[in-house]
Amino acid sequence: MNGATVYAGFWRRFAAFIIDGLLLSAVSVPLTLGIGGDDPYGAAGSGANSISTVIGWLYYALMESSSKQGTLGKMALGIVVTDLDGRRIGFGKATGRYFAKILSALIIGIGFLMIAFTERKQGLHDILAGALVVKGAPSPAQAIPPPPPPPPPPMGS
Repeated sequence: MNGATVYAGFWRRFAAFIIDGLLLSAVSVPLTLGIGGDDPYGAAGSGANSISTVIGWLYYALMESSSKQGTLGKMALGIVVTDLDGRRIGFGKATGRYFAKILSALIIGIGFLMIAFTERKQGLHDILAGALVVKGAPSPAQAIPPPPPPPPPPMGS
């Protein structure tokens, strides 16, 4: 990345997380209640929680590896997820980043607090995935060069 890169700080990323959490809750809570019924700890509740986990994983991994390079919350706050060279991350890296957030949370949230103190505003999950969260627009798509022009017609035809 160049010297003009502006890394997204803790509070901007936290606000994006809140927006995404509200959106995911709007989908997951009714689903969990519908499937889990009155017993959120029974077999149906476990299934509903598994479905909620899959929905969260796919939401984050698909959105962050898309051409938008961010979730709806990140887009609303003008931040994108990139690799260490400023390029769009793939679905595998986005998946690793998503599940590495579990580790960031398990160590009493220190993995997330690292965002406030590291030079490139990376949380533990970002470091493990080799990712950055920066202010700005998505990286331009790799342009496919246009086909060469047709050859000129033969002379004398």
